[in-house]
Amino acid sequence: MVHSLATVVELVNTSPATGGEEGLPGLAELQAFVESRQVSGVHTLTPRDLGQVRMVREAFHRVFTAPDQPTAVRTLNALLAGTRITPRLTEHDGHPLHVHYFAADASLAEHVAADCGVALAHLLVEGEAERLRTCSAPDCERVFVDESRNRSRVYCDSRTCGNRMHVAAYRARRRA
Repeated sequence: MVHSLATVVELVNTSPATGGEEGLPGLAELQAFVESRQVSGVHTLTPRDLGQVRMVREAFHRVFTAPDQPTAVRTLNALLAGTRITPRLTEHDGHPLHVHYFAADASLAEHVAADCGVALAHLLVEGEAERLRTCSAPDCERVFVDESRNRSRVYCDSRTCGNRMHVAAYRARRRA
């Protein structure tokens, strides 16, 4: 589940909706994403795969930015309804035994929607919707899953956004 949550965060953060440029402008970038996230069972990618993955990505973005849990649940249910969820245990590529939720012949988009969608569903079922966050830095809209024990994380990355905001606050105090 942790791997799938990290995958969905990385996928959503490739969206221009998170304040940056398109992170999946072409098939080469999609292939790099597939390789970096170790998405198994993916063969030749097509322009259709790119379009479908972008649509799944935007649905996941709506889950992260939903104004309340019922909206997040409706959005996620709509996404999951479009998948053929077929749970099965598997070991591959040196990974220990784990569950895949996508059908064996699933497209890349269906694969990502099923595996990442189920991971988000578990988070919502466990009453942890508030862990789905958007960065608090004013010029950043990246998403993250707050895995801190006390649910206190506010920045997508403490080394970039967090550090930048702390330095800005320090300088403002010094000027005052």
